[in-house]
Amino acid sequence: MSSTTRSKSHVSVLTSAINPLANPRGAKKLCELCQNLAYLQCTKCRVTFYCDTEHQQADWVGIHEKICQLLIPIRTAMPFHSLQADRDHHRAQILHRQEELIEISRAVAQKKLFEGKYQESLPAAQLSLRCAMDVYGPSAVQLVPAYLLLAEANVGLGSLSQAEGYLSQAEWTVMKTPECSHTVRHQLHRNLGRLYTATENLEGALLHFANDVASTWHSHLTKLLETHTPGSMTLEHSFDEAQQAEADQMLRAMLKVQESSPKQATAQNTLVAHSLAMLWFLGGSPDKALEFGRKALQSSQLVPDHSLTEPIQGLLQLAAERGPHLTIAS
Repeated sequence: MSSTTRSKSHVSVLTSAINPLANPRGAKKLCELCQNLAYLQCTKCRVTFYCDTEHQQADWVGIHEKICQLLIPIRTAMPFHSLQADRDHHRAQILHRQEELIEISRAVAQKKLFEGKYQESLPAAQLSLRCAMDVYGPSAVQLVPAYLLLAEANVGLGSLSQAEGYLSQAEWTVMKTPECSHTVRHQLHRNLGRLYTATENLEGALLHFANDVASTWHSHLTKLLETHTPGSMTLEHSFDEAQQAEADQMLRAMLKVQESSPKQATAQNTLVAHSLAMLWFLGGSPDKALEFGRKALQSSQLVPDHSLTEPIQGLLQLAAERGPHLTIAS
């Protein structure tokens, strides 16, 4: 039986079995998708509600079919426990299930986005966001991946104002969270680039795509440096001389643009300068590594996020100790 057939069958069971007035007195039930007043109940888990059959079917196809039974312990009232240890154990179990639900719904949304099923991805992305809010609070950086999923889905659907709203929330959260990972920042820049492309703001799109590229290079070079050992020539397995020159030219151009514009974040200057320092250190040019490493260190001291300061200082020490014997493989 196809998922569509199963969905219609499930809706039929739901609508024939549920009295619109059957909700307990005094307890308002809200639709899983739109948060409007709900009149229908899932007949399988009995803890999920909908305003109409259209939203029930959309949720079933989008995510509910996969997590229906997982919702029961999470959304059922906690049983009475006389001992505090039992209450704590129960809360820990619920928290674990909520975290599991965040990851499942996020993975489902990502898969559907990859397949181009933008509308179907929305229920899973929305569930991931709501669960993350329940677990981490309404302003936590852990909400950003769900915001980005929702933004990507809405860009795909042409709902650009909604996408912009989600990206604004994500950007604001990242800005106030200095310890936010570079992976999340990289994903944010990529989604902002897509939004600005869709709105024909090409200058903004180029800026964010450039920041996305810079984050990718920084991550790649960091991994190379972590596997680098004294006397080895790491770059011979990753770059040739022309590729190193191309990377240097691109990163220098980004740094020049960022340094010439007062609007550019110093954090990005740090990222690009550190990338250049790693590139030239791995390429066997400790003098250039020192030059860009000092720029990176200076920039890192001007921003709240000091996560790169220690790696930059370590690279400067290595470059200062390294002699001229390293050369890039031809």
